[in-house]
Amino acid sequence: MATPHTGTTPSTSEPDVQHAPSAWRSVGRVLATLWDNRKARVGLVLLAFFLLLALVGPLLAPYGAKDNTFPRSQDAGTAHWLGTTAAGEDVLSQLVHGARTSVLVGFTAGLLATAVAVLIGLSWGYTRGWVAEVIGFVVNLFLVVPALPFMIVIAAYLQNGGVAVIVAVIVITGWAWGARVLRSQTQSLRSRDFVEAARFSGDSAPRIVFREILPNMTSLIAGSFFGAATAAILAEAGLEFLGLGDTSVVSWGTMIYWAQNSSALLTGQWALLFAPGLCIALLALSLTLVNFGVDAVSNPRLREGSRARKADR
Repeated sequence: MATPHTGTTPSTSEPDVQHAPSAWRSVGRVLATLWDNRKARVGLVLLAFFLLLALVGPLLAPYGAKDNTFPRSQDAGTAHWLGTTAAGEDVLSQLVHGARTSVLVGFTAGLLATAVAVLIGLSWGYTRGWVAEVIGFVVNLFLVVPALPFMIVIAAYLQNGGVAVIVAVIVITGWAWGARVLRSQTQSLRSRDFVEAARFSGDSAPRIVFREILPNMTSLIAGSFFGAATAAILAEAGLEFLGLGDTSVVSWGTMIYWAQNSSALLTGQWALLFAPGLCIALLALSLTLVNFGVDAVSNPRLREGSRARKADR
């Protein structure tokens, strides 16, 4: 019996030594796969630009976001590259300052909506009986109710509550679809051998869900986050444009709202509408393109197809 005992000692210690390098290699492979995808590469570059703009842009803006000491409705020129608003504010400065609010609201709402979807989706997929039926009823109820009218009603009732209200409204209306997708994947993993082994070993249901099933759904959760963040950015801009948010906060949505109120197109101030609208579209596009790379990480066939197209060239 001594021989088997001495043979098991190195094998148990060896994975501990190689655990960190393998983790770094996994991260490197994921990043390499994302960068190898042309769509994801473009999305990463655009996303990095907007994140950098949100972080340090206000420090580089030529003027303050609410500085209204300039001539009103001035055309683009050397002093004001994108002109001024009807209130005498510099459009470029507002565009730079508004990036922080729009990015913060989009990513915060997307992260919270994804967290709610993960908690409900995994619980719904793992449990059985009347608990699963109750969760399913609630999820289907949120899926049946039209999201945009529901969002408008909640935002109108909680009007002028600030950015936190916009985030809460988006989270309340944006978690159900992700929960349904995660529930389907959880049901497929629930009958796997490693889950059955954990169940027979006496592990509790929360430990099985979050320690055994959750790590196998990383790419799906990442894709759900990018999709939720994209929807949150568009929803925030839409609610602000309708005047259902805090119009005193400078964001891309409020810029469009005030431009519409001042009839910017009729006065030739096209940059007031075009510039924030283009930024919203590009930010949403960057997240969508990165999501293509996330799909390639989770689907080996997409990686093989990409490599085959490169080989043909």
